[in-house]
Amino acid sequence: MERVLRFVRAFTTFFLLSFILIVISCGQKNSRKKEKGQLAHSSDKPLNVVLFLVDDLGWTDVNCYGSSFYETPNIDQLAQEGVRFSNAYAACHVCSPTRASLLTGKYPATLNLTDWLTGLRDFTFQKLKNVAMNQHLPYNQNTLPKTLKQNGYETAIYGKWHLGEDSLSIQRQGFDVHIPDWNKGWPKAGYHYPYEMKGLETGKKGEYLTDRMTDESLKFIEKNKDKPFFLYLSHFAVHDPIEGRPNLVEKYSAKLKISKKSKEQPYILEGRPSDKLQVSRTELNHQVQNPAYNGYQVFPDKTVKIKQRQDNVEFAAMVESMDESLGRVLQKLKDLDIDEQTLVIFYSDNGGMSAANFWDPKRTIPETDLDKAYSTSNLPLRAGKGWLYEGGIRVPLIIKWPGQGLRAAVNDVPVTSPDFLPTILEILNIEHTSADTHGISMVPLLKGQNQLERDAIFWHFPHYSNHGMQSPEGAIRSGDYKLLEYYENGKVQLFNLKDDIGEQHDLAISEPDKVQALLKKLRKWRNSVGAKMMEPNPNYNDL
Repeated sequence: MERVLRFVRAFTTFFLLSFILIVISCGQKNSRKKEKGQLAHSSDKPLNVVLFLVDDLGWTDVNCYGSSFYETPNIDQLAQEGVRFSNAYAACHVCSPTRASLLTGKYPATLNLTDWLTGLRDFTFQKLKNVAMNQHLPYNQNTLPKTLKQNGYETAIYGKWHLGEDSLSIQRQGFDVHIPDWNKGWPKAGYHYPYEMKGLETGKKGEYLTDRMTDESLKFIEKNKDKPFFLYLSHFAVHDPIEGRPNLVEKYSAKLKISKKSKEQPYILEGRPSDKLQVSRTELNHQVQNPAYNGYQVFPDKTVKIKQRQDNVEFAAMVESMDESLGRVLQKLKDLDIDEQTLVIFYSDNGGMSAANFWDPKRTIPETDLDKAYSTSNLPLRAGKGWLYEGGIRVPLIIKWPGQGLRAAVNDVPVTSPDFLPTILEILNIEHTSADTHGISMVPLLKGQNQLERDAIFWHFPHYSNHGMQSPEGAIRSGDYKLLEYYENGKVQLFNLKDDIGEQHDLAISEPDKVQALLKKLRKWRNSVGAKMMEPNPNYNDL
């Protein structure tokens, strides 16, 4: 009997130990299956940083942000592995100021770099003179690449710089590598080889620039897989010239033929809010039917046409090739087993180009060239690149932070490009001592909190925009409210974005107290950062 009892005890002990080992094993396996809202796998190794920046990608140009025509499976997958921000902003509605802000953590007004470089020249129709600004990112800044390099990181930028044409500007800002050696805001000879840019002399017929930039980036990752690195993959895409890869253009041409036709008008009119004569949306929609508004140009009343459909097959092809690029980068990280020690940020520098680029107000666009001049629609947002309406400044942002950040989460707190630098440095545990950084770390949001210690986000654009001929303006978003101030005559607009994301219902008259409170904050902020204001144009002659 005693022998039986010893056997039972031994068997029971063996069974319990086996059961415990099975439970532990299952727990380890399940921990790898990261469900929505759970934290990602942690690692004590130094994190690499991949900043994947797209040019002119609109808020709704991605599937997980609302597009039903463009296909972006890799971006959508990244959103499942990180945090997707629904109220992310660019610091400007054109590229260079936003790029300066994300590398410095400062508002463009502080840097006196408030327009794309080199900027739009003055025309006689302008009541005010464009502010003279810096023609490169100031060299005395503690930029993100400088700081990372000082902390042992290999640094590289592949693609667009557009923060100064000084041949040494990129090295002086902290990058070890830059390909191509071309500092303007668009690819010199377009997206098809030969590119006519230094550093990309060799290639083959049929090669596509977005793919080539990815090839070069993968080489950098491979070379530095055992070191901490900062890869700034700053695509020229999806900026014009609007040229898709031929196989994808063919794909979307076929898709368009079988797609359900949009109920939206192909184009609507948008005016200049600073003009004395204000026309309602209903009137503008009726006005566009008038034969006097046939064609595509800046009309005599300074209205322009805004694209309302996502049906540009060349642009769709550009979006998908950009998505493929992200997929290839993410796959390389996995193949090298460093994906769990790499912070990945996906972002756009401003909204989509829904209005044509009227660098000359006398430009007219033939109907045969519409797909070359108008990229996309930003609906339900108003307008696009070149405006401080939401279509020009609200952009997609996804952050994957292995070890700490939530997965498959959506955060609605407003954030902006100056927030990048303090966020990245806090994640990497690197001290940043700059006293005048304006950004606020997004780390609490990545961990699941739903607020930041910030009262408002600001914009300052003391220039005329060549997209839609928009007038100079500033803006503030505080809570759900957004106020725009137009510098030509002090006119303001007020919108409640929670109730009116399309900014169609101006509350400036019905809520005067809110207008005065926000206007006071905006002007106080301008004074605090030394924002330069415009002067009257002595050659003004609005014919």
